[in-house]
Amino acid sequence: MQSLHDIPAPAKLNLFLHITGRRTDGYHLLQSVFMLIDWADTLHVERRDQGRLSREDLLAPLPADDLILQAARALQAATGTPHGAHIAVEKRLPAQAGLGGGSSDAASTLLALNRLWQLGLSLEQLCVIGLQLGADVPFFLRGHNAWVEGIGESITPVELPRRHVLVVKPQAGLETRAIFSDPALKRDSIPATISGFAADPQAFLMEARNDLQPVAQRLCPGVTQALEWLATLGLAGRMTGSGSAVFAWAPPDLRVPKAPDTLQARLCCSLEAHPLSGWAASEKS
Repeated sequence: MQSLHDIPAPAKLNLFLHITGRRTDGYHLLQSVFMLIDWADTLHVERRDQGRLSREDLLAPLPADDLILQAARALQAATGTPHGAHIAVEKRLPAQAGLGGGSSDAASTLLALNRLWQLGLSLEQLCVIGLQLGADVPFFLRGHNAWVEGIGESITPVELPRRHVLVVKPQAGLETRAIFSDPALKRDSIPATISGFAADPQAFLMEARNDLQPVAQRLCPGVTQALEWLATLGLAGRMTGSGSAVFAWAPPDLRVPKAPDTLQARLCCSLEAHPLSGWAASEKS
């Protein structure tokens, strides 16, 4: 096995996001439901000798040392493998959108290289490596829609109905650090329970919110513009993650009109599981 092509790295949406506190080390405690959607980046991976790593950007350019290369190096360091790789990237997910694109790329890189290099690491072992790269990486590795708590490391799979969703991204992005460091950020939401969500997800989500959204709308007017454009379509929007993308449930036959030039709109569908689910064993054999 010398290469793997068309490796998907799907986006996620935060159906809600509550900040319930802050640890002494500065990390925020959150609750959220992460849902995978069919908007994705695509990776093409070829094995190289002597540990050489390189990346080729086929569409939008990435930073010189992005999470894809960091994930590959972390896997090399954890295993001592002599193998390297050349990774070509079709980058479709916008950056600074709250869609988890970088974390998803890192997770798909770990799964692909674990297979290509024939390392045989378990899912648990990959998650330990992934958490060092970012709090969202283990979610993408585990590959199921989930109730997420803590700083993002507590992941409980949940069943979600298949839904269509309209995602809208303004031109401007938002830096996660700027949102979480803002003194006006609400950090004292009353903790919810996964049982309360499971009892009636639709009612729960009607009452839930994204605690980061007010700060994001102040810092990035494009978030408000995107929400207002969804409202003209009769859709109630909410920001995902730390933004700047927003989303709304949509009928599957929705005819999406042309969005303003300052907005990127895409009609997506939720996924029941990550396309690479099962690429690593749940336990080391």
